[in-house]
Amino acid sequence: MDTAANLVLVGPMGAGKSSIGKRLAHALSLEFIDADRVLEARTGASVADIFACEGETGFRRRESALLAELLSGQNQLIATGGGVVLAADNRALLAREAYVIHLDVSVAEQLKRLARDRTRPLLQREDRDAVLQAMATDRAPLYAEVADLRLDTNGCTPDQACRLLLPRIQDAWRGVAA
Repeated sequence: MDTAANLVLVGPMGAGKSSIGKRLAHALSLEFIDADRVLEARTGASVADIFACEGETGFRRRESALLAELLSGQNQLIATGGGVVLAADNRALLAREAYVIHLDVSVAEQLKRLARDRTRPLLQREDRDAVLQAMATDRAPLYAEVADLRLDTNGCTPDQACRLLLPRIQDAWRGVAA
């Protein structure tokens, strides 16, 4: 049984980190934290605006600082942004400080789920399929590197994914006493 202070969800955009995370947090009596929403609340700017003003490098710097801060807490379920695994320091921190669940999804499913989404800066292009394919190629090994558990969310509703994950989490992870 793995003991870690927090559960963390990683995976590509559209995998269900926020929607599944809310349900899992409730079922496990953990505080749900969406890292991107916290960053937006603190800066007063959307992720897209942070990208526009500071570039991806500036956004990633903020994301890394927030991840370190959040992981100093406990009894939380943290939904990260899809690119959090790009930084080696973030991967090391996740491996050391959290029980990490990789929510995976195919590019075809991402395209369906994100068809109407116009808020994600890295998808503001005509070639969304190519962008998502390239991200999947680059990031899949990084998600696998940090993951303690993986779930393919293709064809799953958030409730179905939660039902699949709960017994697996309960068998493998124990949080710290409050």
